Amino acid sequence: MIKTAIFCLFLFLNVHYLVGQTSKNNRVIILTDIEADPDDTQSLVRLFLYSNQIDIKGIIATTSCWQTSAIHPESIQKVIDAYGKVQPNLLKHEPGFPDAKELSMLIKSGLPIYGMNGVGEGMDSEGSEWIIQTLEDDDDRPLWISTWGGVNTLAQALHKINKTKSKKEADRLISKLRVYTISDQDDSGIWIRDNFPDLFYIVSPGDDYGSATWTGINSYIQGIDNTTISNSWLAMNIQQNHGPLGAAYPDVAWGVEGDTPAFLSLIQNGLNDSEHPEWGGWGGRYELYKPDFSTMKDGSSIVTIAPETRDIWTNAVDFYQPYIDNEYGRSLKQDTLTFLDFKATLWRWRDDFQHDFAARMDWCIMSVEQANHPPVPVLSHPARISVESGAGFILDAFESYDPDGDNLSFLWFNYAEAGTYKEPIKVNGAENVYKAYFTAPEVREQKTAHFILKVTDKGEPQLSRYQRVIVTINPK
Repeated sequence: MIKTAIFCLFLFLNVHYLVGQTSKNNRVIILTDIEADPDDTQSLVRLFLYSNQIDIKGIIATTSCWQTSAIHPESIQKVIDAYGKVQPNLLKHEPGFPDAKELSMLIKSGLPIYGMNGVGEGMDSEGSEWIIQTLEDDDDRPLWISTWGGVNTLAQALHKINKTKSKKEADRLISKLRVYTISDQDDSGIWIRDNFPDLFYIVSPGDDYGSATWTGINSYIQGIDNTTISNSWLAMNIQQNHGPLGAAYPDVAWGVEGDTPAFLSLIQNGLNDSEHPEWGGWGGRYELYKPDFSTMKDGSSIVTIAPETRDIWTNAVDFYQPYIDNEYGRSLKQDTLTFLDFKATLWRWRDDFQHDFAARMDWCIMSVEQANHPPVPVLSHPARISVESGAGFILDAFESYDPDGDNLSFLWFNYAEAGTYKEPIKVNGAENVYKAYFTAPEVREQKTAHFILKVTDKGEPQLSRYQRVIVTINPK
């Protein structure tokens, strides 16, 4: 009864919060070559579990280098049908999950033609027209194009905008676009980047998937616990005994959920900021530059790689030293292992987002009393503060709470790569308490430093939420 009362209060507050947040949810259109690989279906299952936090505006069936002449909108509908059977129970846990009929109306089709063969005069499709129509909506929010296969449906929309709109109107519409593509899965990606140099575009270019940040979601990493991407974990926590939506989640054939990173950073978790790929989040961290073509390798697909002619948001490197549980004394300690690579920008959060996925899958079948819900970090100060070079400062999250009444664990750390001050700033004392003490480094010019608060409950599965504090360090 106590848990129910606490959660009902949380749900009441959350309804009012989400009503205010609805207009701030990231808008997204999905381009999916579903049935080329089971991972598209896997990613759709996860996406619908966050459909109250991500404003889905379209799901377009497309081709890719792995499926050059067929599209499968009916397979999207199959997953929506499964979602519709659990949507009423999801609403008991959080508000805002859309009706399945609303989602069905968003299914659209691109052309069953590969790449640039489907771009040009007479190549309009239901999908490309839908992208243009959505861009023209009276909505100032950016429109994300989350691309899980080929991107020629977007290329056709851009082609038509360029041909039929004034330059001012075309620039206005294109400025609203944000693109994340899972590498290059047709030859229209490089065409888009070459012809629309101001378009916001996140990609690990080419078809050498081993050199892509997104593969951090399913890479086996030596030295760490990889349990949450194992087939046995997926069977127990996602596929079996979790209702129709879990039953719709197929076994892994190539790599688990290779498309999910294209929308992970759109989820509202206190860490993600979709407009700042350089800050890092569940979908990885990316920096804006023109990659060195001489280091690129051909993959195994039919996509032809070519040099980039412009800056793109692409692979960034993190230095990462994981925290691990400590049985005696301080509850957390840093591992002796360290990592320095681009995939670490994504897999460093993998256990957190897998546990979150598992909890939401529980919501499909469990009551409020049975299931776990994420904690709520609350700062006792603004999320942006200024300090003087060399000064001490305190970051405080005393008012943080858990809607289920669970005990909370805290972790504070400096995310050095996200700020302009690149050297690590250590906590003075314990980093696993609600209040952390830091000393600002000596600087000769203004710098920023990002500090992450991670709050984790002790429910099952353990869930984490974050607060990012950006500290501006001013010289004396």
